[in-house]
Amino acid sequence: MEEHASLRPAATDGGTTGREAETTILVLLADPEVRRLGEEIRLEELRLGLHLRARYGALQDRRERAVREGDHAVHQRVCPGKHGQWGRICILDAGHESADPHWGVNAEGQPVAWVGSAPDDD
Repeated sequence: MEEHASLRPAATDGGTTGREAETTILVLLADPEVRRLGEEIRLEELRLGLHLRARYGALQDRRERAVREGDHAVHQRVCPGKHGQWGRICILDAGHESADPHWGVNAEGQPVAWVGSAPDDD
């Protein structure tokens, strides 16, 4: 028996919707104001990261030691917070978000702090 058209999943559009979404995203990211705000956010995250280094630097040392020594107990209590650009780098203990921002060191070795967490899409 043929099923009613309204019960069938929507037909794919050959990727048109995906291409349109990608084009829209590229246009938004190219906007000068969006770029300016992105740079402002990046600089503020670095400024706050530097400001908090004295407070959290020892935790970075703890994380690096845990990586070298394979200390899984440290890794299990580390925050799952994720930065949109740098990935999962928060080295604070899980549950800190109500009192403190996320804090870690980016790929260039610069301390960075941020609020919120990127989607877990990796």
